[in-house]
Amino acid sequence: MPAAAPLEFLPPRLDPRVLAFSRRLLPLWLRRQSHITGLELRQPQRLVEAIEAFQTGQSRLLLAFRHPSLEDPACLAQLLWHELPREARRQGLRWRSRPHAQFLYDRGIPLWAGAPTGWLLSRLGGCSIQRGKLDSAALRTARELLLSGPYPLAVAPEGATNGHNERVSSLEPGVAQLAFWTANDLDKAGRSEGMTVLPIGLQYAFSAPVWQPLEHLLSRLELDSGLTPDPEHSLDPECLYQRLFALAERMLNLMETFYSQAYRHDLAAGQPLPEGEAGNQALAARLQRLLETALREVEQSLAIEPHGDLASRCRRLEQAGWDRLHPSNQGQRQRSRLERGLADRLAEETERRMWHMRLVESFVAVSGSYVRQRPSQERFADTLLLLWDTHCRILGGNPGQRPRLGPRRALISLGEPIEVRQRLATYRADRRRAVAELTGELQRSLEAMIVPSGMAGR
Repeated sequence: MPAAAPLEFLPPRLDPRVLAFSRRLLPLWLRRQSHITGLELRQPQRLVEAIEAFQTGQSRLLLAFRHPSLEDPACLAQLLWHELPREARRQGLRWRSRPHAQFLYDRGIPLWAGAPTGWLLSRLGGCSIQRGKLDSAALRTARELLLSGPYPLAVAPEGATNGHNERVSSLEPGVAQLAFWTANDLDKAGRSEGMTVLPIGLQYAFSAPVWQPLEHLLSRLELDSGLTPDPEHSLDPECLYQRLFALAERMLNLMETFYSQAYRHDLAAGQPLPEGEAGNQALAARLQRLLETALREVEQSLAIEPHGDLASRCRRLEQAGWDRLHPSNQGQRQRSRLERGLADRLAEETERRMWHMRLVESFVAVSGSYVRQRPSQERFADTLLLLWDTHCRILGGNPGQRPRLGPRRALISLGEPIEVRQRLATYRADRRRAVAELTGELQRSLEAMIVPSGMAGR
Protein backbone atom coordinates (compact mmCIF):
# COMPACT_ATOMS: atom_id res chain seq x y z
CA MET A 1 0.00 0.00 0.00
CA PRO A 2 1.29 3.54 -0.69
CA ALA A 3 2.13 5.95 2.11
CA ALA A 4 -1.00 8.00 2.76
CA ALA A 5 -1.64 11.65 3.54
CA PRO A 6 -0.91 12.90 7.08
CA LEU A 7 -3.47 11.89 9.68
CA GLU A 8 -5.08 15.22 10.47
CA PHE A 9 -7.29 16.17 13.39
CA LEU A 10 -11.00 16.05 12.52
CA PRO A 11 -12.80 18.84 14.41
CA PRO A 12 -16.49 18.78 15.29
CA ARG A 13 -18.71 20.36 12.63
CA LEU A 14 -22.11 19.94 14.22
CA ASP A 15 -24.84 20.19 11.56
CA PRO A 16 -28.46 20.46 12.82
CA ARG A 17 -29.79 18.98 9.57
CA VAL A 18 -27.61 15.87 9.87
CA LEU A 19 -28.56 15.59 13.54
CA ALA A 20 -32.30 15.81 12.76
CA PHE A 21 -32.05 13.21 9.98
CA SER A 22 -30.04 10.86 12.19
CA ARG A 23 -32.63 11.16 14.96
CA ARG A 24 -35.34 9.95 12.60
CA LEU A 25 -33.25 7.14 11.12
CA LEU A 26 -31.73 5.75 14.32
CA PRO A 27 -34.59 3.51 15.61
CA LEU A 28 -34.84 1.75 12.25
CA TRP A 29 -31.05 1.33 12.06
CA LEU A 30 -30.91 -0.17 15.55
CA ARG A 31 -33.58 -2.76 14.73
CA ARG A 32 -32.39 -3.76 11.26
CA GLN A 33 -28.62 -3.29 11.40
CA SER A 34 -27.78 -3.96 15.04
CA HIS A 35 -30.75 -6.17 15.98
CA ILE A 36 -31.34 -4.09 19.12
CA THR A 37 -34.99 -4.62 20.04
CA GLY A 38 -35.22 -2.10 22.87
CA LEU A 39 -33.58 -0.31 25.78
CA GLU A 40 -34.09 -1.13 29.44
CA LEU A 41 -33.23 1.81 31.70
CA ARG A 42 -32.16 1.71 35.33
CA GLN A 43 -32.30 4.90 37.40
CA PRO A 44 -33.13 7.16 34.39
CA GLN A 45 -34.06 9.92 36.85
CA ARG A 46 -30.35 10.52 37.42
CA LEU A 47 -29.80 11.42 33.79
CA VAL A 48 -32.98 13.50 33.66
CA GLU A 49 -31.77 15.53 36.62
CA ALA A 50 -28.27 15.89 35.15
CA ILE A 51 -29.61 17.15 31.80
CA GLU A 52 -31.99 19.50 33.63
CA ALA A 53 -29.06 20.93 35.61
CA PHE A 54 -27.03 21.32 32.41
CA GLN A 55 -29.79 23.04 30.45
CA THR A 56 -30.58 25.45 33.28
CA GLY A 57 -26.91 26.43 33.61
CA GLN A 58 -26.35 24.84 37.01
CA SER A 59 -23.67 22.38 35.94
CA ARG A 60 -21.42 21.22 33.13
CA LEU A 61 -21.80 17.53 32.35
CA LEU A 62 -19.46 14.73 31.28
CA LEU A 63 -21.08 11.38 30.41
CA ALA A 64 -18.61 8.55 31.14
CA PHE A 65 -19.94 5.38 29.53
CA ARG A 66 -18.89 1.74 29.45
CA HIS A 67 -17.80 0.54 26.00
CA PRO A 68 -18.27 -3.23 25.58
CA SER A 69 -19.59 -3.11 22.00
CA LEU A 70 -19.54 -1.11 18.77
CA GLU A 71 -23.29 -0.57 19.23
CA ASP A 72 -22.78 1.52 22.38
CA PRO A 73 -22.77 4.98 20.70
CA ALA A 74 -26.00 4.21 18.84
CA CYS A 75 -27.68 2.99 22.04
CA LEU A 76 -26.56 6.14 23.87
CA ALA A 77 -27.96 8.23 21.03
CA GLN A 78 -31.27 6.38 21.30
CA LEU A 79 -31.24 7.08 25.04
CA LEU A 80 -30.60 10.80 24.61
CA TRP A 81 -32.65 11.45 21.49
CA HIS A 82 -35.76 9.37 22.20
CA GLU A 83 -35.97 7.65 25.59
CA LEU A 84 -34.92 10.61 27.72
CA PRO A 85 -37.38 13.15 26.21
CA ARG A 86 -40.21 10.68 26.86
CA GLU A 87 -39.08 10.31 30.46
CA ALA A 88 -38.89 14.10 30.85
CA ARG A 89 -42.39 14.57 29.41
CA ARG A 90 -43.74 12.06 31.91
CA GLN A 91 -42.31 14.29 34.62
CA GLY A 92 -43.76 17.47 33.11
CA LEU A 93 -40.37 18.93 32.11
CA ARG A 94 -40.02 21.17 29.08
CA TRP A 95 -36.42 21.55 27.94
CA ARG A 96 -35.23 24.41 25.76
CA SER A 97 -33.47 21.99 23.38
CA ARG A 98 -33.65 18.28 22.64
CA PRO A 99 -30.95 16.27 24.45
CA HIS A 100 -27.77 15.47 22.57
CA ALA A 101 -24.11 14.96 23.45
CA GLN A 102 -20.91 15.76 21.65
CA PHE A 103 -18.22 13.13 21.96
CA LEU A 104 -14.68 11.93 21.43
CA TYR A 105 -14.02 9.12 18.96
CA ASP A 106 -10.91 7.22 17.89
CA ARG A 107 -9.22 8.82 14.87
CA GLY A 108 -8.73 5.33 13.43
CA ILE A 109 -12.47 4.76 12.96
CA PRO A 110 -12.68 6.62 9.61
CA LEU A 111 -9.68 4.59 8.43
CA TRP A 112 -11.34 1.19 8.83
CA ALA A 113 -15.01 2.25 8.61
CA GLY A 114 -14.54 4.68 5.70
CA ALA A 115 -14.45 8.43 5.15
CA PRO A 116 -18.29 8.76 5.15
CA THR A 117 -18.28 7.53 8.75
CA GLY A 118 -15.80 10.25 9.68
CA TRP A 119 -17.96 12.83 7.91
CA LEU A 120 -21.05 11.69 9.84
CA LEU A 121 -19.29 11.60 13.23
CA SER A 122 -18.00 15.12 12.68
CA ARG A 123 -21.46 16.44 11.65
CA LEU A 124 -22.95 14.90 14.79
CA GLY A 125 -20.50 16.92 16.88
CA GLY A 126 -17.77 14.32 17.30
CA CYS A 127 -14.13 15.22 17.92
CA SER A 128 -11.42 12.80 16.74
CA ILE A 129 -8.55 11.84 19.05
CA GLN A 130 -5.41 9.79 18.53
CA ARG A 131 -5.17 7.59 21.61
CA GLY A 132 -1.50 6.67 21.36
CA LYS A 133 -0.01 10.15 21.73
CA LEU A 134 -0.61 13.53 23.32
CA ASP A 135 -3.17 14.84 20.83
CA SER A 136 -3.10 18.52 21.78
CA ALA A 137 -5.71 19.64 19.24
CA ALA A 138 -8.19 17.00 20.39
CA LEU A 139 -7.63 17.65 24.10
CA ARG A 140 -7.93 21.40 23.63
CA THR A 141 -11.18 20.99 21.69
CA ALA A 142 -12.61 18.52 24.22
CA ARG A 143 -11.75 20.92 27.02
CA GLU A 144 -13.52 23.78 25.22
CA LEU A 145 -16.59 21.64 24.54
CA LEU A 146 -16.84 20.51 28.15
CA LEU A 147 -16.41 24.05 29.44
CA SER A 148 -18.67 25.95 27.06
CA GLY A 149 -20.22 23.61 24.48
CA PRO A 150 -23.99 23.62 23.85
CA TYR A 151 -24.29 19.95 24.84
CA PRO A 152 -22.74 17.57 27.39
CA LEU A 153 -19.60 15.68 26.37
CA ALA A 154 -19.63 11.86 26.17
CA VAL A 155 -16.40 9.86 26.57
CA ALA A 156 -15.61 6.16 27.00
CA PRO A 157 -13.00 6.00 29.81
CA GLU A 158 -11.99 2.44 28.83
CA GLY A 159 -10.64 3.91 25.59
CA ALA A 160 -11.84 1.04 23.39
CA THR A 161 -14.27 -1.86 23.28
CA ASN A 162 -13.29 -4.98 25.22
CA GLY A 163 -15.97 -7.37 23.95
CA HIS A 164 -17.13 -8.31 27.45
CA ASN A 165 -20.60 -7.54 28.73
CA GLU A 166 -19.63 -8.24 32.32
CA ARG A 167 -16.04 -7.11 32.65
CA VAL A 168 -14.78 -3.49 32.75
CA SER A 169 -11.30 -2.78 31.42
CA SER A 170 -8.92 -0.61 33.42
CA LEU A 171 -9.94 3.01 32.91
CA GLU A 172 -7.65 5.60 31.40
CA PRO A 173 -7.10 8.75 33.48
CA GLY A 174 -8.09 11.15 30.69
CA VAL A 175 -11.75 11.45 31.70
CA ALA A 176 -10.86 12.41 35.26
CA GLN A 177 -8.26 14.87 34.00
CA LEU A 178 -10.78 16.52 31.66
CA ALA A 179 -13.24 16.88 34.52
CA PHE A 180 -10.64 18.51 36.77
CA TRP A 181 -9.46 20.86 34.03
CA THR A 182 -13.05 22.03 33.52
CA ALA A 183 -13.72 22.41 37.26
CA ASN A 184 -10.52 24.45 37.55
CA ASP A 185 -11.41 26.60 34.53
CA LEU A 186 -14.88 27.27 35.94
CA ASP A 187 -13.39 28.32 39.25
CA LYS A 188 -10.81 30.62 37.67
CA ALA A 189 -13.48 32.25 35.51
CA GLY A 190 -15.66 32.90 38.55
CA ARG A 191 -18.46 30.80 37.12
CA SER A 192 -20.91 29.13 39.49
CA GLU A 193 -21.68 25.92 37.57
CA GLY A 194 -20.81 22.58 39.03
CA MET A 195 -18.79 19.97 37.12
CA THR A 196 -20.59 16.62 37.11
CA VAL A 197 -19.36 13.25 35.87
CA LEU A 198 -22.23 10.81 35.30
CA PRO A 199 -21.22 7.12 35.00
CA ILE A 200 -23.28 5.14 32.48
CA GLY A 201 -23.28 1.35 32.42
CA LEU A 202 -24.00 -0.46 29.16
CA GLN A 203 -24.49 -4.16 28.51
CA TYR A 204 -26.59 -6.41 26.30
CA ALA A 205 -28.83 -9.46 26.76
CA PHE A 206 -30.37 -11.66 24.10
CA SER A 207 -34.13 -11.29 23.71
CA ALA A 208 -34.56 -15.05 23.12
CA PRO A 209 -32.47 -18.21 23.49
CA VAL A 210 -29.51 -18.30 21.08
CA TRP A 211 -27.89 -21.59 22.08
CA GLN A 212 -28.48 -23.04 18.62
CA PRO A 213 -26.83 -20.14 16.71
CA LEU A 214 -23.96 -20.30 19.23
CA GLU A 215 -23.49 -24.02 18.55
CA HIS A 216 -23.65 -23.41 14.79
CA LEU A 217 -20.95 -20.71 14.95
CA LEU A 218 -18.83 -22.87 17.23
CA SER A 219 -19.07 -25.74 14.72
CA ARG A 220 -17.95 -23.45 11.88
CA LEU A 221 -14.89 -22.32 13.83
CA GLU A 222 -14.08 -25.90 14.83
CA LEU A 223 -14.12 -27.01 11.20
CA ASP A 224 -11.91 -24.12 10.11
CA SER A 225 -9.48 -24.96 12.93
CA GLY A 226 -9.24 -28.65 12.03
CA LEU A 227 -11.44 -29.93 14.86
CA THR A 228 -14.41 -32.25 14.51
CA PRO A 229 -17.71 -30.69 15.72
CA ASP A 230 -19.99 -32.61 18.04
CA PRO A 231 -22.14 -34.87 15.79
CA GLU A 232 -24.96 -34.63 18.33
CA HIS A 233 -24.90 -30.79 18.22
CA SER A 234 -25.69 -30.77 21.93
CA LEU A 235 -26.86 -27.47 23.40
CA ASP A 236 -25.91 -28.44 26.95
CA PRO A 237 -23.83 -25.54 28.37
CA GLU A 238 -21.24 -27.87 29.90
CA CYS A 239 -20.71 -29.63 26.58
CA LEU A 240 -20.50 -26.29 24.78
CA TYR A 241 -17.99 -25.02 27.33
CA GLN A 242 -15.70 -28.02 26.80
CA ARG A 243 -15.83 -27.44 23.04
CA LEU A 244 -15.22 -23.72 23.46
CA PHE A 245 -12.19 -24.41 25.64
CA ALA A 246 -10.89 -26.97 23.14
CA LEU A 247 -11.28 -24.43 20.32
CA ALA A 248 -9.34 -21.79 22.27
CA GLU A 249 -6.62 -24.36 23.00
CA ARG A 250 -6.47 -25.38 19.33
CA MET A 251 -6.14 -21.78 18.15
CA LEU A 252 -3.49 -21.15 20.80
CA ASN A 253 -1.49 -24.20 19.66
CA LEU A 254 -1.69 -23.17 16.01
CA MET A 255 -0.56 -19.63 16.76
CA GLU A 256 2.27 -20.84 19.02
CA THR A 257 3.45 -23.13 16.21
CA PHE A 258 3.26 -20.24 13.75
CA TYR A 259 5.43 -17.94 15.87
CA SER A 260 7.82 -20.76 16.77
CA GLN A 261 8.42 -21.75 13.14
CA ALA A 262 8.16 -18.39 11.38
CA TYR A 263 9.92 -16.19 13.94
CA ARG A 264 12.03 -18.71 15.93
CA HIS A 265 10.36 -18.16 19.31
CA ASP A 266 10.45 -20.87 21.96
CA LEU A 267 6.77 -21.37 22.81
CA ALA A 268 4.91 -24.30 24.36
CA ALA A 269 3.30 -25.31 21.06
CA GLY A 270 1.29 -28.51 21.17
CA GLN A 271 1.51 -29.15 24.89
CA PRO A 272 -1.90 -30.26 26.24
CA LEU A 273 -3.57 -28.16 28.91
CA PRO A 274 -4.56 -29.77 32.21
CA GLU A 275 -8.21 -30.15 33.13
CA GLY A 276 -10.27 -27.94 35.45
CA GLU A 277 -9.18 -24.59 36.84
CA ALA A 278 -5.53 -25.50 36.34
CA GLY A 279 -6.29 -25.60 32.61
CA ASN A 280 -7.76 -22.09 32.72
CA GLN A 281 -4.67 -20.80 34.51
CA ALA A 282 -2.34 -22.52 32.09
CA LEU A 283 -4.33 -21.16 29.13
CA ALA A 284 -4.07 -17.63 30.53
CA ALA A 285 -0.31 -17.94 31.10
CA ARG A 286 0.40 -19.32 27.64
CA LEU A 287 -1.89 -16.78 26.01
CA GLN A 288 -0.08 -13.96 27.80
CA ARG A 289 3.26 -15.30 26.57
CA LEU A 290 1.98 -15.65 23.01
CA LEU A 291 0.62 -12.10 22.94
CA GLU A 292 3.87 -10.75 24.40
CA THR A 293 5.71 -12.52 21.58
CA ALA A 294 3.41 -11.09 18.91
CA LEU A 295 3.75 -7.55 20.26
CA ARG A 296 7.53 -7.79 20.44
CA GLU A 297 7.59 -8.55 16.72
CA VAL A 298 5.96 -5.18 16.06
CA GLU A 299 7.82 -3.27 18.77
CA GLN A 300 11.20 -4.37 17.45
CA SER A 301 10.33 -3.43 13.88
CA LEU A 302 9.10 0.02 14.96
CA ALA A 303 11.88 0.55 17.55
CA ILE A 304 9.37 0.88 20.40
CA GLU A 305 10.34 -0.09 23.93
CA PRO A 306 7.69 -2.27 25.65
CA HIS A 307 5.99 -0.34 28.44
CA GLY A 308 2.68 -0.83 30.25
CA ASP A 309 0.00 -3.48 29.86
CA LEU A 310 -0.94 -5.12 26.56
CA ALA A 311 -3.71 -2.61 25.81
CA SER A 312 -1.50 0.45 26.29
CA ARG A 313 1.28 -1.17 24.25
CA CYS A 314 -1.20 -1.80 21.43
CA ARG A 315 -2.21 1.88 21.45
CA ARG A 316 1.42 3.02 21.29
CA LEU A 317 2.11 0.63 18.42
CA GLU A 318 -1.00 1.75 16.58
CA GLN A 319 0.18 5.34 16.85
CA ALA A 320 3.71 4.48 15.70
CA GLY A 321 2.22 2.62 12.74
CA TRP A 322 0.04 5.58 11.85
CA ASP A 323 3.07 7.85 11.97
CA ARG A 324 4.70 5.67 9.32
CA LEU A 325 1.60 5.08 7.22
CA HIS A 326 0.57 8.76 7.36
CA PRO A 327 3.90 10.66 7.56
CA SER A 328 3.79 14.37 8.24
CA ASN A 329 4.79 16.55 5.29
CA GLN A 330 5.65 19.51 7.49
CA GLY A 331 9.08 20.89 6.70
CA GLN A 332 9.76 18.28 4.01
CA ARG A 333 11.01 19.12 0.54
CA GLN A 334 9.39 17.64 -2.52
CA ARG A 335 10.50 14.01 -2.68
CA SER A 336 11.74 12.28 -5.80
CA ARG A 337 9.85 9.42 -7.38
CA LEU A 338 12.35 6.91 -5.98
CA GLU A 339 12.02 8.36 -2.48
CA ARG A 340 8.24 8.06 -2.72
CA GLY A 341 8.64 4.46 -3.82
CA LEU A 342 10.77 3.66 -0.78
CA ALA A 343 8.20 5.34 1.46
CA ASP A 344 5.53 3.13 -0.11
CA ARG A 345 7.59 -0.01 0.57
CA LEU A 346 8.02 1.09 4.19
CA ALA A 347 4.26 1.58 4.47
CA GLU A 348 3.64 -1.92 3.08
CA GLU A 349 6.06 -3.46 5.57
CA THR A 350 4.50 -1.49 8.42
CA GLU A 351 0.99 -2.63 7.48
CA ARG A 352 2.14 -6.26 7.51
CA ARG A 353 3.72 -5.83 10.93
CA MET A 354 0.66 -4.12 12.35
CA TRP A 355 -1.26 -7.35 11.67
CA HIS A 356 0.43 -8.85 14.74
CA MET A 357 -0.83 -6.00 16.91
CA ARG A 358 -4.39 -6.38 15.55
CA LEU A 359 -4.22 -10.08 16.37
CA VAL A 360 -3.34 -9.23 19.96
CA GLU A 361 -6.25 -6.78 20.18
CA SER A 362 -8.64 -9.55 19.13
CA PHE A 363 -7.22 -12.36 21.29
CA VAL A 364 -6.21 -10.47 24.43
CA ALA A 365 -9.63 -10.62 26.11
CA VAL A 366 -10.13 -14.37 25.66
CA SER A 367 -10.46 -16.16 29.00
CA GLY A 368 -11.68 -19.62 29.92
CA SER A 369 -12.66 -18.54 33.42
CA TYR A 370 -15.04 -15.83 32.16
CA VAL A 371 -17.47 -18.45 30.84
CA ARG A 372 -16.74 -21.02 33.55
CA GLN A 373 -17.69 -18.53 36.29
CA ARG A 374 -21.13 -17.94 34.77
CA PRO A 375 -22.00 -20.11 31.73
CA SER A 376 -24.74 -17.84 30.37
CA GLN A 377 -25.45 -17.46 26.68
CA GLU A 378 -24.24 -13.84 26.87
CA ARG A 379 -20.83 -14.88 28.20
CA PHE A 380 -20.59 -17.71 25.68
CA ALA A 381 -21.33 -15.20 22.92
CA ASP A 382 -18.75 -12.70 24.21
CA THR A 383 -15.95 -15.27 24.17
CA LEU A 384 -16.98 -17.05 20.97
CA LEU A 385 -17.15 -13.76 19.06
CA LEU A 386 -13.68 -12.78 20.32
CA LEU A 387 -12.39 -16.08 18.96
CA TRP A 388 -14.24 -15.32 15.72
CA ASP A 389 -12.46 -11.93 15.56
CA THR A 390 -9.08 -13.64 15.85
CA HIS A 391 -10.07 -16.28 13.30
CA CYS A 392 -11.26 -13.52 10.93
CA ARG A 393 -8.01 -11.56 11.17
CA ILE A 394 -5.93 -14.67 10.48
CA LEU A 395 -8.00 -15.40 7.35
CA GLY A 396 -7.81 -11.76 6.22
CA GLY A 397 -11.52 -11.03 6.66
CA ASN A 398 -13.34 -7.97 7.99
CA PRO A 399 -13.81 -8.18 11.80
CA GLY A 400 -16.38 -5.39 11.58
CA GLN A 401 -18.86 -7.82 10.00
CA ARG A 402 -19.49 -9.99 13.04
CA PRO A 403 -22.12 -12.75 12.90
CA ARG A 404 -25.51 -11.78 14.33
CA LEU A 405 -26.56 -14.44 16.82
CA GLY A 406 -29.99 -13.03 17.60
CA PRO A 407 -31.94 -9.94 18.67
CA ARG A 408 -30.74 -8.22 21.83
CA ARG A 409 -31.91 -5.58 24.24
CA ALA A 410 -29.59 -3.00 25.72
CA LEU A 411 -29.49 -2.46 29.47
CA ILE A 412 -28.42 1.08 30.39
CA SER A 413 -27.76 1.88 34.04
CA LEU A 414 -27.25 5.43 35.28
CA GLY A 415 -24.84 5.73 38.18
CA GLU A 416 -24.59 8.18 41.02
CA PRO A 417 -23.38 11.56 39.70
CA ILE A 418 -19.90 12.56 40.83
CA GLU A 419 -19.40 16.25 41.62
CA VAL A 420 -15.84 17.34 40.82
CA ARG A 421 -15.58 20.99 41.92
CA GLN A 422 -15.63 20.00 45.59
CA ARG A 423 -12.41 18.02 44.94
CA LEU A 424 -10.47 21.00 43.61
CA ALA A 425 -8.47 21.55 46.80
CA THR A 426 -7.21 17.96 46.63
CA TYR A 427 -6.46 18.36 42.93
CA ARG A 428 -4.44 21.52 43.43
CA ALA A 429 -2.46 19.94 46.26
CA ASP A 430 -1.70 16.68 44.42
CA ARG A 431 -2.96 16.41 40.86
CA ARG A 432 -1.83 12.87 40.22
CA ARG A 433 -3.46 11.58 43.37
CA ALA A 434 -6.74 13.40 42.72
CA VAL A 435 -6.95 12.09 39.15
CA ALA A 436 -6.18 8.55 40.32
CA GLU A 437 -8.83 8.70 43.06
CA LEU A 438 -11.51 9.98 40.69
CA THR A 439 -10.57 7.35 38.09
CA GLY A 440 -10.80 4.64 40.75
CA GLU A 441 -14.21 5.86 41.92
CA LEU A 442 -15.47 5.87 38.35
CA GLN A 443 -14.11 2.35 37.81
CA ARG A 444 -15.92 1.06 40.89
CA SER A 445 -19.14 2.77 39.84
CA LEU A 446 -19.11 1.20 36.36
CA GLU A 447 -18.30 -2.23 37.79
CA ALA A 448 -21.09 -1.97 40.36
CA MET A 449 -23.66 -1.36 37.61
CA ILE A 450 -22.98 -4.66 35.83
CA VAL A 451 -26.01 -6.91 36.02
CA PRO A 452 -25.04 -10.63 36.03
CA SER A 453 -26.42 -12.42 32.99
CA GLY A 454 -29.03 -15.09 33.60
CA MET A 455 -29.39 -18.62 32.42
CA ALA A 456 -32.45 -18.08 30.20
CA GLY A 457 -32.79 -20.50 27.37
CA ARG A 458 -31.00 -23.48 28.91
